[in-house]
Parts: sequence; C-alpha cells; structure tokens
Amino acid sequence: MGVLRIPKHHIFFAFQLLVSLHIYKVICYQYKVGDLDAWGIPTAANPHVYTYWSKYHNFKLGDSLLFLYPPSQDSVIQVTEQSFKACNTKDPLLYMGDGNSLFNITSPGKFYFTSGDSQHCLKGQKLEISVLSGDGSALSPSNSPSSTMPNSAAPSYPTVFGSIPASNITSPSSSAFLRSSYSLIFASFIASTILALII
Repeated sequence: MGVLRIPKHHIFFAFQLLVSLHIYKVICYQYKVGDLDAWGIPTAANPHVYTYWSKYHNFKLGDSLLFLYPPSQDSVIQVTEQSFKACNTKDPLLYMGDGNSLFNITSPGKFYFTSGDSQHCLKGQKLEISVLSGDGSALSPSNSPSSTMPNSAAPSYPTVFGSIPASNITSPSSSAFLRSSYSLIFASFIASTILALII
C-alpha cells in the first residue's frame, strides 16, 4: 500500500476552512433558571431574583431554559402577560411538572412563566424573559423594579433537592464547550471531505 501524502498547502487550506467555519458558528445556550437559586419561592434576602436573573442574560432563538424544582412541591407554567401580572394560574399555555423542565426558545418576543401554585406566584416566583429577534434587537422586560442589578442578586446558596442530571448541560460555558466540540468535529469532517476531493 502506498503512503498518503498531502501537500502542506492542502493542510493549511483545510485548517483555514476549519477556523472560518468555527468562527461563524451559532452557539445556543441552556440556562438554568435562577442559577444556584433554581426555581422556587424567592427568599426575603433576594425577592427579585428572577427579574434580576432575566436582565442578566441575553436570550436568543435556539436557547433553552431549564427549570429545576422538587416535582412534589412545585411546577412551571407558561402564561399570557395578563395572567402573569395577575398570578392567574388557570388555563396556562404550557404546563411542566416533572422537576426537570426544559423550555426551548423557538421564536422572538416576551415569554411569561410562573409557578403552577398561584400562592408561589404571588410571593414572586415568576419569570419574564425577552428573546432577541432575528435582527439582533432585544426586547426588555417592562415590569422590573430596577434597571441595574444589585450585588445582592448574585446566587447565594446551592439547590437543596439534588444535582442537575448528567445528560443536561446548564452553564453557558460548558454548553459552549460542548457545542464547540460538535462544531469542531463537523468542521473537521467537511475539511477532510474537501481534502479528499482535491487529492
């Protein structure tokens, strides 16, 4: 059998192609709602945790929200703006109650979530997010208590009902790393295919 020899300029071309594909890729994140605070009734020390949390993140199409909570004690519902403001939990747009609920963002605009328990909603367990539109413009939440995020809004304690399942990626950095890996594998496949056609 002969030895496969690839000219150096082909390798350089493949590397350039790989880098250019990697630079222009789209990264989507999976956000754990509330970060360390998870999905629950806000504490007295941080009553606006979900308002600050949503202001701290820039959501876009393809991202997803992971709600973690004890399923025997809570749930998540997607509601209209009117139901959100009134904490009306009847007739939700979407009900999620498994304790490990994932909401995929597939369109721009505002989305409203509350606990399935109206008493929890009245205590501040509700979330409004704005999703970037296709042109990159952002929509901002309208009912925020402050336009800046205070230092006290940082997560202050871990979840008390268990860890995140290994199959779910929750932090933007690890999610970006995983998607980077997939993108790199895909780009390598494309580059090797092109090299095979050239040779």
